[in-house]
Amino acid sequence: QVQLVESGGGLVQAGGSLTLSCAASGNISSIYAMGWYRQAPGERRELVAAITGGSTNYADSVKGRFTVSRDNAKNTLYLQMNSLKPEDTAVYYCAARRRGGTFGYWGQGTQVTVSS
Repeated sequence: QVQLVESGGGLVQAGGSLTLSCAASGNISSIYAMGWYRQAPGERRELVAAITGGSTNYADSVKGRFTVSRDNAKNTLYLQMNSLKPEDTAVYYCAARRRGGTFGYWGQGTQVTVSS
């Protein structure tokens, strides 16, 4: 099993920045990829960014503004969010998956609110 705990959410003005963190524990060696999802009220959960080894991918809506990174020594995943927009407001979830699997491990989520 893998446990994921997010932190770093909050309220920020449009144009501001936030950094989310996700601390992983448990069977860390089983993790192949990690990512950040978000879900706004009334919307479907969507993939924001993911990292697999040295490769990253981003939703078009956040490219150039968000950066995902992973510190394996600290078992921590980060999401640096710059130039935030009100439409970035959502609950952000950390997720992890095994090789060949889908994202099956989830954190509890952290709220990000961007005011205009």
